[in-house]
This record gives sequence, structure tokens and C-alpha cells, in this order.
Amino acid sequence: MGFLKNILGGSKEPKEEKILPWKPLTDLNQLNEIEKLSVGKTQVVFKHSTRCGISSMVLNQFTDAFDIEGNLDLYYLDLLNYREVSNEVGYKFQVMHQSPQLIVIKNGVVVAHASHGAINEIDLAKFL
Repeated sequence: MGFLKNILGGSKEPKEEKILPWKPLTDLNQLNEIEKLSVGKTQVVFKHSTRCGISSMVLNQFTDAFDIEGNLDLYYLDLLNYREVSNEVGYKFQVMHQSPQLIVIKNGVVVAHASHGAINEIDLAKFL
């Protein structure tokens, strides 16, 4: 029986869940703070649709691949519950809305942004 479990994948160890230091983005006033903080520290916003399987997949991939210890803040925006904040992110930082979407802000301006699978192609280390 042990042999069949190994072949069929029944003996896999549960994967340890990686937790990133997300700051919830829930209020319009935080956008001004993000802009100010970006002068000394890179700010990263992940816009996530909690009803979208692709968004969930990309968020999981981003989390698994994230290995940066550095001068940046990570913000998580549930765009369905905070649609007004999501809309304002686009207006304030001049980025067309997409979901999922990663926006990198430095010195008050967007220095990189991507959506869907391209999110995981952004090298955040070069913006530190």
C-alpha cells in the first residue's frame, strides 16, 4: 500500500504556507501616504479580485516566488470590496485598471506595472 501511495502522490508533505507582510489597502487616504512613502521606500500595490481564479493563481505564484528582503512595502487591495480605492489608484497613478494587477511606485510615480502572468516577470529587486 505504501508503494501505491508514493506512486499516486498520497505521501506528499503538506506545503508550508508562505505569508507576506501585506498591508491592507482599504482607504482613499492611504494613497497619499503611499505616494509620500515612495520617496524613501518602494511601494507595491497588488490589486486582486477575490472572485477570479486567475487572480488567485497569480497571487499564489507571486507569494511563492517573493524572496525580497528590502526597502519596500506591499499593499493588498481587494478590488471588489474597495472598488472606490481601486478606481482612485488608476486615476492617481495614471494606470489603466486591470485585475490582477501589480503596481510599483517610487518617488511618487509608477515605475512598473503589469497584469495577469506578466506580474511574475517584474523584478522588484531592481526598484529597491
